Amino acid sequence: MEQKRQHVRIETDALVDYTGSEVLLFHKIENLSLGGLSLRAPTVEELGTKVFITINFPDLNETIEAEGEVVWTNNEEPKDMGVKFINLSARDKEVLRRYIQERNKKLAPSA
Repeated sequence: MEQKRQHVRIETDALVDYTGSEVLLFHKIENLSLGGLSLRAPTVEELGTKVFITINFPDLNETIEAEGEVVWTNNEEPKDMGVKFINLSARDKEVLRRYIQERNKKLAPSA
């Protein structure tokens, strides 16, 4: 059965810091959406783990902070996991929306 995503995902060069069972700094986000993100990490959290995320957007000179929940994991190399945002503030959601729009403009082919 095919699952449809609620939000469009983009590839990004933004960096994420997160706190779960460990504190990990400056990890590359694999992809990002208004609903969450996927990131590689040396160790992955258990499903359902609550994590605290800080995402740095150098292009916008902005940072957002969010609570998230681990919704999928991959324990095979390269290890990665998916985090769904929980209670993203209106301000942080707007920064994220603006970043995704700007990134899409940069990635769109010129007419």
